[in-house]
Amino acid sequence: MDENENSLLKVAIVGPECTGKSDLASFLATHYNTVWVPEYARAYLDNLVRPYEEHDLLTIAHGQLRLEKEWSLSANGLLFCDTTLLVIKIWSEVKYGRCDPEILHALNNSHYDLHLLTYVDIPWEDDPQREHPDKREMLYSIYHEQLTAMNLPFVEIKGERDARRKKAIEAVEALRARRRRAKSPLY
Repeated sequence: MDENENSLLKVAIVGPECTGKSDLASFLATHYNTVWVPEYARAYLDNLVRPYEEHDLLTIAHGQLRLEKEWSLSANGLLFCDTTLLVIKIWSEVKYGRCDPEILHALNNSHYDLHLLTYVDIPWEDDPQREHPDKREMLYSIYHEQLTAMNLPFVEIKGERDARRKKAIEAVEALRARRRRAKSPLY
């Protein structure tokens, strides 16, 4: 790990589809004068000339990791990630009943300082890439269970847009304060 990666705080925004992840990532990046990593799957699927298949999820995972690495070079101390391999894992398990071992291995070797778990209290918006308007609550429960089981730090983000943004900023500020305390010398 280089010094930039060591000092970079990575915040993952995860949750079911159509729960405001991209909006929150964009807002936070602007608020903190940094960059955010878009969801690679969206561009990949937009350019696919056939229905996606299980093997496409591995390609998407590779693309997501590549984007994350590229955008981390431009980050200003904080990097906001609009999805992670956890999202791809859950997507794969729900759609296909399994997940590629390479995705699982990469997920287990990834690190985020904080996860913001977006709740399903935002109205559903139709989109050709969205598949489960009737399973959002169930998917949210899966995310919550996975984050808890993996012992990953997370904060639930719920409510109207302003309340979500305020809660996310509070969580990021608490993370930054913990980082400052951890780096400060003991007197």
